Amino acid sequence: MFRGRPVDRVSFVVAGVQKAGTTALHHFLSKHPHIALLRDQALHFFDNEENFASEPDYGVLHNNFAPKWRWRIAGETTSGYVYWPSAMERIARYNPAMKIIVSLRNPTDRAFSHWAMRRSTGQEPLDFLDAIKREELDAGPFIPEVRPHPYIDRGRYVPQMERIFRHFPRDQVLVIKYESFRKDYAATLNEVFDFLGVKRLRRLRNRQQNVGSYERKITPVERRYVSALFADDIAKIEPLLGWDCADWRS
Repeated sequence: MFRGRPVDRVSFVVAGVQKAGTTALHHFLSKHPHIALLRDQALHFFDNEENFASEPDYGVLHNNFAPKWRWRIAGETTSGYVYWPSAMERIARYNPAMKIIVSLRNPTDRAFSHWAMRRSTGQEPLDFLDAIKREELDAGPFIPEVRPHPYIDRGRYVPQMERIFRHFPRDQVLVIKYESFRKDYAATLNEVFDFLGVKRLRRLRNRQQNVGSYERKITPVERRYVSALFADDIAKIEPLLGWDCADWRS
């Protein structure tokens, strides 16, 4: 349990995944008196290549916290860390004792939400299935400049989780199921607070965080097509995490 001793490193990261409740987690964590979070949630320290072109300056990270952060459990939320190829290695080099929190969502719903967000802001000209098929044609090594918004690849969780487990022991990794978080946010938050070693908080009010109001819902035809693309990954993620993902397949 947290004892209020000063620290010299960030203690945890909420590392992903995109469109799986990381903004809501950040909101709840920010309410805890023993937790310090970055003032700039979009700092993206460990997935910014410029920060690691030479010896990294961790002062850029530390100075983004409010004063007296060293007397609390310090953390940050960047939903792309779990997907960025070099982020976990960099995080482990910075703090081998780092605690990693990941929220995983039904990958089909995650892909549609990702597409709908970009579509609503005019960033995606293609309809959902057309964008998915474009990605299938462009499949290959992850290169941000070539494939900056991979709806499918971000939802293939097995290689991302295996990368985390290569750099961190499992007792330093907490994996949340997004659907369980939405169904019972209080139970999930208790699990998170216990994992971080801070007291549980009562009467935290739930409110939607970063939930888009999109033009339409996914169609049955779209769901069948995209779900088939994730079938193999879902079959592998279940034994890897000890989960039952029948709800993701239905």
